[in-house]
Amino acid sequence: MQRIEKYTFKSKALALLSLLFVLFFSSCEDVVNLDLETGETKIVIDAEIIWKKGTTGNEQTIKISKTAPYYNNTTPKVSGAQVRIENSNGDIFTFNETEPGFYVCTNFVPVINMNYTLYVTAEGQTFTAAEKLTSVTPIDKVEQKIVPDFGGKDVIELTFYYKDPANETNYYLTDYQSEFLIFPEYELTDDELINGNQISTRFSDEDKMKPGNTVNITHRGISKNFYNYMKLILEIYGGNPFSVPPGNIRGNIINTTNSNNFAFGYFRLCEADKVSYLVK
Repeated sequence: MQRIEKYTFKSKALALLSLLFVLFFSSCEDVVNLDLETGETKIVIDAEIIWKKGTTGNEQTIKISKTAPYYNNTTPKVSGAQVRIENSNGDIFTFNETEPGFYVCTNFVPVINMNYTLYVTAEGQTFTAAEKLTSVTPIDKVEQKIVPDFGGKDVIELTFYYKDPANETNYYLTDYQSEFLIFPEYELTDDELINGNQISTRFSDEDKMKPGNTVNITHRGISKNFYNYMKLILEIYGGNPFSVPPGNIRGNIINTTNSNNFAFGYFRLCEADKVSYLVK
């Protein structure tokens, strides 16, 4: 069977709520101030080029922000950056700022297996990263059935199927979004044990998924390096919500001005298939 690793932000939210519950009932008068560690402020470059099947892929967005303390209600945006992507043919695609921290290109040309290089100049620093656009096989079908959960309660389960290409190694990142999910749920899959076969991936929510809900499934083809990076990042969110993420988990974005002042984020280019399924 294939190796599938599922990640959700539920565990982080539940841990936070549990801690707040204990603090509230342990003292009704004292104000509890948690002295959380604050790391050095870093630039965050969210550079996902995603080419959804059935579209031209010409409009792409890159977001640039900064890290902020845990209790901040807003994420600082980085304005005034210069952003461009160049492919291996020498074509240049410029991203223009449309609102603070959002940089948009309207004439991008996605080509499977082509190499692309990202260039960002922001706040006196220059960053670069290189990656190849990875393909994905389409979702063949989505099925729904009722299955018992671990407690014996009947729950709705969705299963989607796709055919893994033979004679090559493939990695996939899938996210599920719906009105009953506060945050997306993610799955990482590789074809180490089922190369060239049909893959089935299951999704359920024992508490909230009901008939009438729409579940949006976005299924991406990703590189091995991005697979390994996402595995580490998603594991962090399943841990203590008050822990400081290790600074050693770096993406592929390099600061060419000062290598020690690296940026968070990962430049990736993914072909994707998206299905919106109405739960019956």
